[in-house]
Amino acid sequence: MKRNGLIYIGWFFLMFALAACATTTDEKSKKTSKAYRRVGEAYLQQGNLAVAMKEFKKAEAKYADDHLLQYDMGLVYLRKKQYDQALVRFKRALDLKPDYGEAINSKGNAYAGKGDWDQAIFYYKKVVGDILYGTPHFGYSNLGNAYYYKGDLELSEKYYLEALNAKPGFTRALQGLARTYIAMGRIPEAVGKLEKAVRKAPNSPALHFQLAKAYQLALEFKKAYNSYRKVVELAPDSPLADQAEQEAREVKALF
Repeated sequence: MKRNGLIYIGWFFLMFALAACATTTDEKSKKTSKAYRRVGEAYLQQGNLAVAMKEFKKAEAKYADDHLLQYDMGLVYLRKKQYDQALVRFKRALDLKPDYGEAINSKGNAYAGKGDWDQAIFYYKKVVGDILYGTPHFGYSNLGNAYYYKGDLELSEKYYLEALNAKPGFTRALQGLARTYIAMGRIPEAVGKLEKAVRKAPNSPALHFQLAKAYQLALEFKKAYNSYRKVVELAPDSPLADQAEQEAREVKALF
């Protein structure tokens, strides 16, 4: 009996030691995975998608059940316009953390990339309806964009204004709202929104180019010329600068 008791105690401590060892190994794998993920995120931020994915794959080999990792991998596919692969990763992230707002919003972006505006709208509305989602201006702006492409300009305006209410001066919403106003024939309002956007992001060649186009529609040709020249100044060796040069030459003849 005594011998059996000792065997039982010895077995108990062996199982405890093995469990502790397994826990230590699991925690080490998670830490290693997180380190690879962080490196991949740095490359992703720099726009180096191939190297970012390489690091994410290393992280996944160590520990796959990280919602942030799955989300990051989805972002790589999204930026590469591989929308179906992106949706797989965003779904996996949401399986792991169903309330992860960034993945819900990005799932909408993937459907938008596919031109499936109804599905995109479904996910955008889902994310802006979550009071815990910290950046609702992205969701509202995305809704404005989706309704613009669906041809519902009134709802497009509504949601862009919601985005600006959530974050005043949000340049993406100002830019989108201006495009909607141009489609509605409300040119002076479009000019005003783009001027505000340029003040917020004065080094954006794309914004100056869009403002130049709006000035042309408003028949303010000298202002349009100056905005086209600003594009060339900011991005002298870009295709956009070449286009701005051509537009500037044409508009200069009008004043």
